[in-house]
Amino acid sequence: MALDPGTEALARLAEERVDHRFKGLPPDADGLTVGELAAQRRNLFTGGFSTPVLALSAERLDHNLRLMETYATRHGLAFAPHGKTSMAPRLFRRQIEHGAWGITLAVPHQVRVARAYGVRRVFLANELVDPAALRWTAAELAADPGFSFVCYVDSVRGVELMDAALRGAARPLDVVVELAAGEGARTGVRTEAECAAVADAVAAAPTLRLVGVAGYEGEVPGADPERVHAWLRRLVALAVDFDKAGRFTGVDEIVVSAGGSAWFDAVADVFAGIPELSLPVLKLLRSGAYVSHDDGHYRRITPFNRVPGEGALEPAFRLWAQVVSRPSAEQAFVNAGKRDAAYDLDLPFAQAVRRDGVERAATGIEVSALSDQHAWLRTAPDADLEVGDWVGLGLSHPCTSFDKWQLIPLAEADGTVVDYIRTFF
Repeated sequence: MALDPGTEALARLAEERVDHRFKGLPPDADGLTVGELAAQRRNLFTGGFSTPVLALSAERLDHNLRLMETYATRHGLAFAPHGKTSMAPRLFRRQIEHGAWGITLAVPHQVRVARAYGVRRVFLANELVDPAALRWTAAELAADPGFSFVCYVDSVRGVELMDAALRGAARPLDVVVELAAGEGARTGVRTEAECAAVADAVAAAPTLRLVGVAGYEGEVPGADPERVHAWLRRLVALAVDFDKAGRFTGVDEIVVSAGGSAWFDAVADVFAGIPELSLPVLKLLRSGAYVSHDDGHYRRITPFNRVPGEGALEPAFRLWAQVVSRPSAEQAFVNAGKRDAAYDLDLPFAQAVRRDGVERAATGIEVSALSDQHAWLRTAPDADLEVGDWVGLGLSHPCTSFDKWQLIPLAEADGTVVDYIRTFF
């Protein structure tokens, strides 16, 4: 039986040649295919990898995938994880294999990547007004009856631009009205009256079809449980009002979507109370940072901290760097910096030190600053750290970790590298 185009494209990732483009990989692996290198099952610490090198934990990745699959099923949610976090087709496939309805994306380039690797359902959490991108999307929809695409609309002007670019399209483009999270929030329509005006504009545009409502609760100003729940109730009420007004004509289901990685427990709570509408409701959750989780921002605010009975996500990234300078008892430098580590929310966290094959806790070691290619370490008097030691760093905010590495080793707990994750940013 022939493979589907997405599976064939994923298989071709293993045929890519390893070379200077991919930092951290063994220099003596140049010329091997990714598949050949993976088959060697080299050890991250003894197999010729050079520092800095970012590794993704195979066991923790599996745990996080299973946990969110279970969570979505338990709460009756469809799941379209935000793929802009990783932009890794292998992870897209793993997420879909673990029950994801589809993949959420943010910009047209990301949609093109997802389509190239066989993603059949895409939720674009953005208004799409670029004529070239709209024409490409229309061509994809025309060529593949099984392709499902939904995007935001948040203005009458946007609807007009979309309609003009899509004239002559074979299929209407499915859209959801984006409700803003409040005054001063990011995108979205600010009031229910304006939402109705946008919906009217969609109804008047033959190239568009209104299928639901959506938004992002993470932008609620001064977000706390009460404010986030209140905004989510507004979103549900908007869907109810639109349904009563007969706005969802010609569709099979009504989409109601929200859910970043900080408040998906609130989404589950409120969406559980969506009343019966005239059509089935697709309750679509979009949290994406769970796949690798992190050691900083999301670890502090994960909904699983508020509802521990649901389980716990596990940080899956560790960045290994090497001590290259130890100028004083209070200071050391490793060879990973802003080019390698996420730093937009928190600095990396020193977690482990390896010397002569022995790993121990990074006691008395703290990352105090980042330069382009160095991390500044502040060391306590009793910190045991020497030039040549490897230091394992935990990272904050996976959304800005994946984008710095094009080919990431997937390593088991003992350091055995079993695969490589290709990213496309």
